[in-house]
Amino acid sequence: MRRQLPPIASASRRVVMVIEEAVTRFPRRHRYTLGADLRRDAMQVNRCVHIAWRDRAHQFIRVRELALAMDDLKFTLQLGKDVNAFGSFREFEMIAELASDLGRQIGGWLKALRNSSQNEGEPASSQSAPILSSLSAPQGANP
Repeated sequence: MRRQLPPIASASRRVVMVIEEAVTRFPRRHRYTLGADLRRDAMQVNRCVHIAWRDRAHQFIRVRELALAMDDLKFTLQLGKDVNAFGSFREFEMIAELASDLGRQIGGWLKALRNSSQNEGEPASSQSAPILSSLSAPQGANP
């Protein structure tokens, strides 16, 4: 029995396709450097979506990795805009909107997983709050 992929998989595939198309119009000086980075980052996001969907046992960790990959893609998109690699600002804007929508879906997925793990009695995050004072700190000292 084959499970159908979630809508987020279609969204990530769409981002890959529009980036592939946009990179073909990059000026030569950006096509093989920044363009290659953009293509790689988009494919990484797409791979992470599929891995997170399939690896149910470690899904929370996988979706956090997906969120980091998405951050990398957004950073590279912004760099492309900054160096005028895109054919037009409108093209960048359209791709950025698709990426932003995908980022919101990823954030929602992460939030849903965090909420479900809290309901199961598991800690939401392995990180703890920073320690503001310690026993070795002088008494009465303000941090």
